[in-house]
Amino acid sequence: MGKHSANPQREAVKTEAAGLTNPRARQRALVVAVVARGERDEDRLDEMKELLKTAGVATSGSMLVPRDEPDPDRYVGTGKLAEIKQALADTDSNLVACDDELSPRQERNLESELGVPVIDRTAVILDIFADHAHTAEGKLQVELAQLDYNLARMRGLWTHLERLGAGIGTRGPGESQIETDRRLARDRIAKLRRRLRKAERGREVRRTRRETSSVPTIALAGYTNAGKSSLMNAVTSAEVGVGERLFHTLDPTTRSFRHLGRDFLLTDTVGFIRKLPHQLVEAFKATLEETHRAELICQVVDASESEADMSQAMAAVEAVLREIGADALPRVVAMNKIDLLDQASREELRRLYPKAVQVSALEGDGLDLLKDAWAETLRASLTEIELVIPYEEGNRLAEVYRAAGDLEREDLPEGTFVRARIHPSEIHRFADLRHAGSQNGVEVPPAGLNGSQSAPEGRRTGV
Repeated sequence: MGKHSANPQREAVKTEAAGLTNPRARQRALVVAVVARGERDEDRLDEMKELLKTAGVATSGSMLVPRDEPDPDRYVGTGKLAEIKQALADTDSNLVACDDELSPRQERNLESELGVPVIDRTAVILDIFADHAHTAEGKLQVELAQLDYNLARMRGLWTHLERLGAGIGTRGPGESQIETDRRLARDRIAKLRRRLRKAERGREVRRTRRETSSVPTIALAGYTNAGKSSLMNAVTSAEVGVGERLFHTLDPTTRSFRHLGRDFLLTDTVGFIRKLPHQLVEAFKATLEETHRAELICQVVDASESEADMSQAMAAVEAVLREIGADALPRVVAMNKIDLLDQASREELRRLYPKAVQVSALEGDGLDLLKDAWAETLRASLTEIELVIPYEEGNRLAEVYRAAGDLEREDLPEGTFVRARIHPSEIHRFADLRHAGSQNGVEVPPAGLNGSQSAPEGRRTGV
């Protein structure tokens, strides 16, 4: 289906079976989904239709199949096959797209029974990822996910070929073509994993440099097409590509911005969707780790959607964050695209999500409020420490300034007394500067810094 397919032979067979000369331009899909009995909500197929549209496939019809669970052999069961065949003829469809991940057996049986190519949700998403990956690392991740997905589906593609003759140094009749292809695919997967580990080490070096600079990182996370890239451009004046299509951004981008006298880093990552395939979570682990390593997550929500769609999108994001171990990080919710809402809808949104910040990346509304919320949330996660820095160690004072969210100082005979708020992971860097008069590991502040008396002359406060 995709021009970057990891299995071109398989795609050629499908194209020939459909009688297509340009499959991407002329594919017309009948969307099929197994749903719980009694559920007739056609809207649940909207996301699959949007995925197909992004992949360049037209949706010519749809069908909901009520079942307690998908049939293990044919996904829909034998009783529905005749209806699907009739629907294919009625809608002039030449492709069946299933809104779930199919097992290789389900896919083979459906293709055999229906006589047209059958693709699943994962195949569509992989096709989109292959089309949208631009960096070398992104392309490696996509290829790895495609190979993992297709490895189990190679069976039966070469049944028309005889077994290859044995060569010198081999035993028995030799390998069949499919066994050869599987071995080559496994070798390629191992090579890709090595290259990705090397790329990940380079990413780790860059990430370590950012962490040692004590600049807090905010990760944008949200449902695909919620406007994360537009928000990043609005906040940082970056030029990240944006577009009204799913998974427009695959490769993580980090840019800096300044607010209230402090520097911050903002990272834009791949968007999430409902039922994000596990292969993609695993292949894009290094990319998603940018979210896990951040000090704060900004969850971007498309406020122009219906309440039900917003709820489902937020639940999908929560599921992915939980899978990558980032669900416990501090979070700020940004309701984006409020420029598409009237005043009454904004008030209703404020009632439903009172702690969320309403913004418009396109119009610039609410951006300062959002940055204030980021700064306040980050400040609440900091720990207060009190230090005495000898005058001859002025470089350590500069180090505290870089690490501190808030800072108070006073010049004392033995050095500079500093009360600062820093991230808990940074505290160990200043353990040698704790004063001998500390109580339980916390410095006893001078009289002028206890908050009950006026600040002594010479004290400076910064953010």
